[in-house]
Amino acid sequence: MGNIVAIVGRPNVGKSTLFNRLIGRKDAIVDEQSGVTRDRHYGKVEWNGQEFSLIDTGGYITRSDDVFEEEIRKQVRLAIEEADVILFLVDVVSGITDLEEGITRILRQSGKPVMLVVNKVDTNERQYDAAVFYKLGLGDYFTISSINGSGTGDLLDAVLERLPAKEVTPEEVEELPRITIVGRPNVGKSSLINALTEEDRNIVTPIAGTTRDTIDTLYNKYNHRFYLVDTAGLRKKGKVSEDIEFYSVMRAIRAIESSDVCLLMLDATQGIEAQDLNIFRLIQRNRKGVVILVNKWDLVEKDTHSTKKFEALIQERIAPFTDIPIIFTSMVTKQRLQKVLDVAMEVYQNRIRRIPTSQLNEVVQQIIEEHHPPALKGKFVNIKYATQLPTLAPSFVFFCNLPQYIRDPYKRYMENQLREKFNFSGVPMQLFFRKK
Repeated sequence: MGNIVAIVGRPNVGKSTLFNRLIGRKDAIVDEQSGVTRDRHYGKVEWNGQEFSLIDTGGYITRSDDVFEEEIRKQVRLAIEEADVILFLVDVVSGITDLEEGITRILRQSGKPVMLVVNKVDTNERQYDAAVFYKLGLGDYFTISSINGSGTGDLLDAVLERLPAKEVTPEEVEELPRITIVGRPNVGKSSLINALTEEDRNIVTPIAGTTRDTIDTLYNKYNHRFYLVDTAGLRKKGKVSEDIEFYSVMRAIRAIESSDVCLLMLDATQGIEAQDLNIFRLIQRNRKGVVILVNKWDLVEKDTHSTKKFEALIQERIAPFTDIPIIFTSMVTKQRLQKVLDVAMEVYQNRIRRIPTSQLNEVVQQIIEEHHPPALKGKFVNIKYATQLPTLAPSFVFFCNLPQYIRDPYKRYMENQLREKFNFSGVPMQLFFRKK
């Protein structure tokens, strides 16, 4: 495993701004409202030819009865346990508070290398003000301004000096599949992550909208190795009122765009709703693999035909793209969790499958012989040959004499036959007809 650096501190000292600055992307949500970051948020930092993982954490608060604050404290402690080096971020404007002193005690107990980083130092006067943090007893400090980047280069140089030397194996730098969990709020996305990883990695509460950032988790169990990505619940536009939630939705959409396979979670007690279909079409437009998970199946009254009826309802709503695995799960009973992993990786393999041109044309000729393209205006369409395009998702081009006479029903027939012959289950396909 690579080196890990964690950013900790009380709320609103600029942790997420520093996180975004160091990874070079706006991955963590930044807002003037405190408590925006809730889960651990991971990113990669590259500096002077070296790379390490960076963790952004929620602001640490004590003596609070808020359900989120209690969970945030637990997440911060988990981040400290995982880290090789800890960046303790403080605010020169606010100075030392009781929270800083409490966090200092926790960091001393951890035994980890701690770097005290004083943020918002963007004037000469504030350089002098930063000296007050010597009182914390953590030794020398680094002064930065995360919003404009001053001092961050020296900080990164110092971080690299403190990181333990670790050998990077080819396995660690390989491109791993990205499995993204999407759905409406409160359908069980974070619970699925926790169930699969067998630890409380993401915050789970009955409150819709608990997850705001997209959270990457490396999964390496049961002969599977990939990234699991938890996302914020996608609501209808009319229900997205907070600025923070708006950014969460945008981030979830970008997570879909960068994924390989999406696990679309439905609530079995509510059925498939309009927003579920919107998310499904978004996945389809981005040509990502998809598996539908019907969660909370333990709460539904069932008979011998319940599963088939629910599957038929889903397929009716998502038609014409119906070649999709549907799995009925429960995060409470851990029902069919292993199947979720196996099917997700199978869909990933379907998405990257490449068919040799000779084999493809042999099968295409058989398909055409079984059902020729219908003649139009007394003219017959003659498909000469086909080839697969070098795209990230399955795309095929068919060369023929009259491509304009190929109608949608025959395109769907050809697509369904290719799915049956080569197993492209769960993957959107594109078929193009070109003049030869």
